[in-house]
Amino acid sequence: MVQTRPRFYSFDDYLAYDDGTENFYELFNGELVPVPPESGYNTSVAFFLSIQLAALVGHLRVRLHGLELEVRGEPKNRYPDLTVIRPEHIGLLAKRNTIRLTMPPPVLVVEVVSPGELQWERDYIAKRAQYEDLGIPEYWIVNPQEQTVLVLVQQEQGFVTAGTFAGSQRLASPQFANLTLTAAQLFVAGAEE
Repeated sequence: MVQTRPRFYSFDDYLAYDDGTENFYELFNGELVPVPPESGYNTSVAFFLSIQLAALVGHLRVRLHGLELEVRGEPKNRYPDLTVIRPEHIGLLAKRNTIRLTMPPPVLVVEVVSPGELQWERDYIAKRAQYEDLGIPEYWIVNPQEQTVLVLVQQEQGFVTAGTFAGSQRLASPQFANLTLTAAQLFVAGAEE
C-alpha cells in the first residue's frame, strides 16, 4: 500500500499532526520536510553556549534545537540551534515547545552554521529575514568555518550588526552584558574531547 504524504493548509493543522515519531519537520508549501540532525561539533558549540547563557538567565529559559518558531514565509517554522526565551514563555511552552506568531518573540536566537553554500544562505539570509520579521532582539550567527560570531541586534530599521567577534575578542551583547565568553573559547569548547 502506498502512503500519501500529508498536506497542511494551515499552521494549526500542522501543529495538530502527530506521525508518532520524535522527528522534526519544517512546513514548506504545505508539505513536511524532515530536518536532519545537527553535526556533533555544532551541537557541542550550541550546548556549551547554552551553559554559559543559562548561568546568566537560568536553565529554564535556554532551549536547544527542539524549540520550534512559527515564522512568516517558507518554510513556516524554524528550529534554531539555541534560543533564549522570555520568562512568560516557560508556561506557554509546557505542552508544545513552539513559539507562535501570536506570542512575544524570544530574547535571542542562535544558529551554528553548517558547511556549504546552501546552509550559509539559509542562516545569513533566509533565517535572518524571518527572525528580523519576528522582532527578535538579538540573532547570533556562529560560524565554525570562519571561527566568527556575528551579533545582530534589532533596531527600528531591522537587524544591524553589533559586531563580528573572533579569537580572543569577548562576545559583546546588549541582552547579555555580563557574558564573559570569547569566540575562541566557544570554538575550542566545541572541539574538546
